[in-house]
Amino acid sequence: MIRSGAAGLLADASVTPSASTPNPSPSPTAPGLPQLDLRIPTSAQEVSDTTRQAASWFDSHWQEWLASGVRIVFIVVLALVLRAMVRKLISQLIARMVKPGEGEDEPGRLGGLLANTGVVNPERRQQRSEAIGSVLRSVASFSILGTAALMVLSALGVNLAPLLASAGVAGVAIGFGARNLVTDFLSGVFMIMEDQYGVGDEIDTGVATGTVLEVGLRVTKLRGAGGEIWYIRNGEVKRIANMSQGWSTASVDVQVGYKEDLLRVEALIQETAEALAKEAPFDELVWAPFSILGVESVAVDSVVLRVEARTAPGKSLSVARALRQRLKVAFDQAGIKVKEEVAPVAADAGAAAGTATAGVVLTTASAASPGADPAPPSALADPNSPRYQATAPIPAPVKPVDDAAKAP
Repeated sequence: MIRSGAAGLLADASVTPSASTPNPSPSPTAPGLPQLDLRIPTSAQEVSDTTRQAASWFDSHWQEWLASGVRIVFIVVLALVLRAMVRKLISQLIARMVKPGEGEDEPGRLGGLLANTGVVNPERRQQRSEAIGSVLRSVASFSILGTAALMVLSALGVNLAPLLASAGVAGVAIGFGARNLVTDFLSGVFMIMEDQYGVGDEIDTGVATGTVLEVGLRVTKLRGAGGEIWYIRNGEVKRIANMSQGWSTASVDVQVGYKEDLLRVEALIQETAEALAKEAPFDELVWAPFSILGVESVAVDSVVLRVEARTAPGKSLSVARALRQRLKVAFDQAGIKVKEEVAPVAADAGAAAGTATAGVVLTTASAASPGADPAPPSALADPNSPRYQATAPIPAPVKPVDDAAKAP
């Protein structure tokens, strides 16, 4: 109805051009657009013709404009709704992953994805879930909004082929130039998902050892034993030793004298270790009773016993130091020696004989140490041996005698 009314209006307003009035020459336009005369009309006839052409062009394209606008609005609204739904779904999924199961030893159906059997720490699990949820929500938003932007450009009539081709070439170039950045990012994501380490953990990455200060998607920050800060790229880490997950082992080597009664020593060590495990704050740090593994090594003057206990993660050194201190006090009170005294070596007999004689006296190793094995005989001691004869001086050559001197 609108189309027919506009056409009738234009038909009534139009006047048949006379033969004497020259028709304006059409100007080149883009395909699909009407040929409009962009010159300023100077007569009523030209104004009428220009108005009729503009109304005809508008009457034939307003439906396409309306359809394109509705399509763009629909795409934007759908993208926003889909983004909100995906973000809500990711949040619920992460919440179910963090939520423990009904039993203490059995995590939920989805809780196993973020539950680490060696670490029972709700705060740490919450930090991991927030990091993973943030990454997933960012990726989902970028994908949905990027796709919606391309669809809007297509609805506006923009040719996406050159744009996509340029984006592909730029992506390949950036991929070659930033491959280390992509490797660091992916390694960081998997480190967080697998809970390889977290803030506060004592780790050994091979290139540096220290306490984790910050875990990022690209770089991990450590505090070394000397106070230095290490920035380690996640893609460069090939192995990780985490000394703060699960539990640690406190190992102490106890040295006692060779002649000490080992049964008495073991009983004293066990009594001292049990008393330490009952004192505060070590009653919370020692997670399993101390066990004496036995004799670790035997020397001439001492014997080494090894004692071990399972402790809280990262507390093995403090427990071991406390046990050594208490064992020292217990050994002093019980009179247990940590090393036997060795008798001094006998005085050199050759030196004592040299004080009584005026000449130089040659002594042998057997005189200094009667219990020592005699030295092997020398090959030069036998005058008939080839080596002894080889050391003899070479005789001087005999001068030949002339025949004339021999004649009478």
